[in-house]
Amino acid sequence: MTEKEKMNAGEWYDPGNDKELVDLRRKAEQLAYDFNNARPHSNEQTNALKELLQKDDVSDISVLAPVYFDYGKSYTRLGKGTFVNHGCYFMDGGTITIGENVFIGPFCGFYTANHPLDRNKRNQGMEIALPIKIGDSCWFGANVSVMPGVTIGSNCVIAAGSVVTSDIPNNSLVAGVPAKVKKTLSEE
Repeated sequence: MTEKEKMNAGEWYDPGNDKELVDLRRKAEQLAYDFNNARPHSNEQTNALKELLQKDDVSDISVLAPVYFDYGKSYTRLGKGTFVNHGCYFMDGGTITIGENVFIGPFCGFYTANHPLDRNKRNQGMEIALPIKIGDSCWFGANVSVMPGVTIGSNCVIAAGSVVTSDIPNNSLVAGVPAKVKKTLSEE
């Protein structure tokens, strides 16, 4: 099994010594650089985002520079109507799936990779990447961090500065470090 196959299967893998994974990360880094340094709303910026996210049409999403991805392509999926503000980072080895009409504030991070607690294994560069899933119509305040393996339901509001370490049910207002449900939101 290749390191990429292990990563995709949610198993421990070595991302630093695998040419295929290193090449994919470098390509995403180059495309993000092209996107981040292009004139806003230019054809050059649009084309870089299309290639970065492997989408033929990006007119139904809005992404502001700078933005960063480990892999991009099919590893991060942004739903229709999604808005990504400045300075966001998608550590997407474990895939990040974001629903429709999601608003992501500035400097948010979505982190799928985790490292061993055992220092010897950690020092070998091993990691595991667990998927993040976000439902529809969520709002992330500035500087929110979402940790590996977390699922956030639809219609949630994540307060600025929160660190989401566990799953969040639909219609929740969450805040804190670690983030906790503060209130259930009504449909109104």
